[in-house]
Amino acid sequence: MMPVRQTLSKPDIQLSYLEWNQGQEPLLLLHGLGDHALVWSSLGDYLAADYHIVAPDMRGHGESTKPERDYTFESAIADLEALMDHLGWTSAQIVSHSWTGKLAAIWARQNRKRLRSIILVDPIFIWKMPSLLRLTFPMLYRFLPFLKSMGPFTSHEEAEQQARQLKQYQGWSSLQEQVFQAGIEQKPDGSWGSKFTIAARDEIFEAVMQVPGFTIPLDIQALFIQPEQGLNRQDWQIQPYKTYLKKLRICQVPGNHWPFLTQPETFNQTVAAFLAEHR
Repeated sequence: MMPVRQTLSKPDIQLSYLEWNQGQEPLLLLHGLGDHALVWSSLGDYLAADYHIVAPDMRGHGESTKPERDYTFESAIADLEALMDHLGWTSAQIVSHSWTGKLAAIWARQNRKRLRSIILVDPIFIWKMPSLLRLTFPMLYRFLPFLKSMGPFTSHEEAEQQARQLKQYQGWSSLQEQVFQAGIEQKPDGSWGSKFTIAARDEIFEAVMQVPGFTIPLDIQALFIQPEQGLNRQDWQIQPYKTYLKKLRICQVPGNHWPFLTQPETFNQTVAAFLAEHR
């Protein structure tokens, strides 16, 4: 079943999302920084028969509105709760990647009843960063490889050439090509670049640096998906999740930070097995 593109109109933004409306069990898929809902295409198709699946383009990403400011965790969570209300969902299972892994942890401690379970796919920066690191971190975005796809590029061909060198597009499958094509656009000046905006990039990074993910123990059912070539390879990186998530399971999968794009078969099976236990 192919997903349908839908739009939720809020007073401040238009929130675009993909919906697989075949199953009944609510499932919310949250993409990472600079990505968009289509990265979940393989997983959505795999699970569609058993779940009512919604994958939003987070504000500042994809087809959703891109305001000049207001990219706090509070605003992102408010978007998601408005979306759930619109769908008639009181709660849902959550799959989150990278930056939204931290968002899921914050959401779980702020409004636990909304989340039945959480899957954290290679989450980042769960702690509040010290002030010194926050001051120097903005200098690093230009060197983060996945952000090189933001552009600007003089042509579509140049943008694709750059994308093919990035880890999330290793193998350049038809799914990866679709994700790339859906995330790029021609700008008014004729150049090409990502639909993800600089304002969103900067403010989300600032929020990630300033807001702690964990402050209290959480009793929610949680799965930490640890890709073999992901960002969380050391024990000290995993320890905060073991400390604060009292019902945590850790599962290693092949692939890099984007296992749903680079090793989708194993990733989909891993997610499906966990979700089925908590339906």
